[in-house]
Amino acid sequence: MPASTAFQPRDPAATPLLLSARGLVKRYGQAPAVAGVDLDIPERAFTTLLGPSGCGKTTILRMIAGFERPDAGSLELDGQSIVAVPPERRPVNTVFQSYALFPHLTVFENVAFSLRLKGIMPNLENRVMRALEAVHMAEFGARLPHQLSGGQQQRVAVARAIVAEPRLLLLDEPLSALDRKMRGHLQIELKDLQRRLGIAFVYVTHDQEEAFALSDVVVVMNKGRIVQKADPRTVYARPADSFVADFIGGAALVEGRILEAAAGEASIDTPLGVVRAAAVEGLAPGDRAMLVVRPEGIEAGAGGALVGEVTHVVFQGDRTLVEVVAAGVRLSYAGHDAPAPGTAVGLALRSERCFVTRVAA
Repeated sequence: MPASTAFQPRDPAATPLLLSARGLVKRYGQAPAVAGVDLDIPERAFTTLLGPSGCGKTTILRMIAGFERPDAGSLELDGQSIVAVPPERRPVNTVFQSYALFPHLTVFENVAFSLRLKGIMPNLENRVMRALEAVHMAEFGARLPHQLSGGQQQRVAVARAIVAEPRLLLLDEPLSALDRKMRGHLQIELKDLQRRLGIAFVYVTHDQEEAFALSDVVVVMNKGRIVQKADPRTVYARPADSFVADFIGGAALVEGRILEAAAGEASIDTPLGVVRAAAVEGLAPGDRAMLVVRPEGIEAGAGGALVGEVTHVVFQGDRTLVEVVAAGVRLSYAGHDAPAPGTAVGLALRSERCFVTRVAA
């Protein structure tokens, strides 16, 4: 095999990052699915690519796995280029949305399949059992896939992916077909598994709650580009632009004009009045901008400076979400009371819980 197609790992200590992409481009026809992406994946981190359908996140995953070849840009793993390395020779494995288990093979044989294919026979049984034990499926080794629940099949798919001890595990929306309760349970198991294995996970989803529950790093994508990369709390509370704030959900976006901006804060003139709050860098007086107001940024009470009219009341189990219109702006706040639609309520903005961001391009 030519040297260019063989992966030669380097000492991880020599490189602070596991995977690095620069200027990554992939086109289908004239339209770029991925448009010049720079992406770093840290060692032992749980990184999630988050965004709407068609934003390029799965295409990036497929390029990392080797199923798609970039039209431009570099892709390095452990400091070595993997652009020309075929999928089967990359220390990377993928868990697909459909799981793709062989229906005629037992759980044990499904997990052992890749080892047998590569001729890794020494200690095969012990390696398979360790992988099954890691996902709490050791007692189901003799069962066929149709004898398992959806959650159990997902665990087997993960065991099959980790049995070859990859440097990087890719997961393409593996929980999307499960019910809400099972998804919540397996989210916890996946995060726990990632910590125990100590390997990097790259996870693809369009579900922001799932991304926040699992991730050390969230990479928000739109139209083939990365819009923001940060920890979940920062993405939620400090969105890079109005697209991120709107996609994450639960926020009212109030357009206004910047009056002052300095040292990470800005004063913005909006229909709700002039508000001073933390802000993204780069805003200047006169710029159009968005005030991001989430439910926790509103306090309801008789002393509020604004008056809103209740339009809807949504019971959510642990809280009640009250939707109101104030100064022509639709807002919502969380409370324990359930005022009837049409009721007037006083509102006050908690500027320390609001954020000023730029208008998305």
